[in-house]
Amino acid sequence: MPTFGLAFLLSRLGDGARGASALARKANLVLPGQKLKANVATKALQNERTPPGSKRSLVTLAFLTGAYRSSQRGRSRRLSSSRVAMGGMMRMISPEEALPGRVAELPISSTHVVLGTPMKGPWPAGLDMFVFANGCFWGSEKGVWRLPGGGIHSTAVGYAGGFTPNPTYEEACSGLTGHTEAVQVVFDPEKISLVDILRWFWEAHDPTQGMGQGNDRGTQYRSGLYFFNDEQRRIFEASKAAYEKALQDSNRGRGHVTTEIVSASDFPEEKVFYYAEDYHQQYLAKPRARPYCSAQPQVVALPPFESWCPEDLQEKYKPKLSEEFWSQHGPTPHCVIMAPNEPITFP
Repeated sequence: MPTFGLAFLLSRLGDGARGASALARKANLVLPGQKLKANVATKALQNERTPPGSKRSLVTLAFLTGAYRSSQRGRSRRLSSSRVAMGGMMRMISPEEALPGRVAELPISSTHVVLGTPMKGPWPAGLDMFVFANGCFWGSEKGVWRLPGGGIHSTAVGYAGGFTPNPTYEEACSGLTGHTEAVQVVFDPEKISLVDILRWFWEAHDPTQGMGQGNDRGTQYRSGLYFFNDEQRRIFEASKAAYEKALQDSNRGRGHVTTEIVSASDFPEEKVFYYAEDYHQQYLAKPRARPYCSAQPQVVALPPFESWCPEDLQEKYKPKLSEEFWSQHGPTPHCVIMAPNEPITFP
């Protein structure tokens, strides 16, 4: 988008300019080498004249600028208490407010770019699944596919924990789907423990930031864990309490951990995760990808497993990655961006 067109659009949206700039930069990363067109900005301004409460207008403006002022032209009274910042709203919508979505899944490649494994099931017997959200999904996915030992069978990015079936990226960025940017991990529990991946989840972001992570603000960037059985729930809840205390004891983070812990059974047919567009899958491993990640690791370790895991689950979920691994490869700011794409070789 030409500078004049973007500046004019931002001027119409006032105090959201900083958030708008951040989302515009990220939008430019999604499709490397391409830029937003001037006529798209013009169309967005034209949409601003659509009738009050128009979701189409809100989606367009949210995606292009990441800033929304509900007072302008009396739009959408039911959203008047919310503000869209850096691509999404700062409060969760209700199911009645959600965009309708679509029946068909978004098409993706059949094969993982890095691991060479299938992107979709049916999965081999004995594998397990973990779905989480901890900010922008590009870096979140890469951090997990690099875990060593051959236990990560496949990873995918998508949208989880919301109301809209098969949403697009633009729709998720609007805040009108209720989804997070999420990662689905299919793994072999004989080679890597759920607790190993869970530890990476906690240590790779700041789970006290509420509706956002780093520069990315909005409900789609909230922290979340989505469980498929009661054992996962118990482990997630126990680890959350332990990590909150560890952060507070270290004077890190912003207070209480805000990570949501939600059952997949709360969603129709336990469909908690929807695949994102193909260009998002393993994005940081693709040619001409721009190195973007706003995760905020606090460099605070999850406390020792035995100190927080329920005793009856300790044998089954005992970690397989050693403390030596975490001391050498644990998450630090910008570590995912600077790391090679292939899985870590350890020891």
